[in-house]
Amino acid sequence: QVQLAESGGGLVQAGDSRRLSCVASGRTFSSYAMAWFRQAPGKEREFVATISSGGESTIYAESVKGRFTIARDNAKNTVWLQMNSHKPEDTANYSCAADASGLFYADLYADAGGYDCWGRGTQVPVSL
Repeated sequence: QVQLAESGGGLVQAGDSRRLSCVASGRTFSSYAMAWFRQAPGKEREFVATISSGGESTIYAESVKGRFTIARDNAKNTVWLQMNSHKPEDTANYSCAADASGLFYADLYADAGGYDCWGRGTQVPVSL
C-alpha cells in the first residue's frame, strides 16, 4: 500500500482557483488509479474525480466537470486537482485515495467504501 499526503488547501474566494496536491510514498504509485473525494460539513463523502494509473483517462463528477482537472506525474508520485471557478458549494475537506482494487476499470470509482488508502485530507473553504 501507499501512504498519501494532501496539501494546497486553504481559504479561496468564489470564482478563484486553487491546486491541491497529493504525494504518495512507495514505489508502486504508478500501478494505482487515483481519485479525489470531498466531504462537506454534515454531508456524505462524495466523488470528485479519478485518473487511471497511466494518466490517459479521467472521469469527473458532474458538479465539477469543466471546472476541475485531475492530473498525475508518476515520476513524482503526485496527483493534482486543479480547481477553477470555485463555488461556495465546493467548500469541503478534500482527500485523495489510491485504487488498489481495480475500481476504476470496474466502474466502481465513485464508491468511497471501495478504497483502502486515504490521505488525511485538506480543507478548502470557499467564501463569497
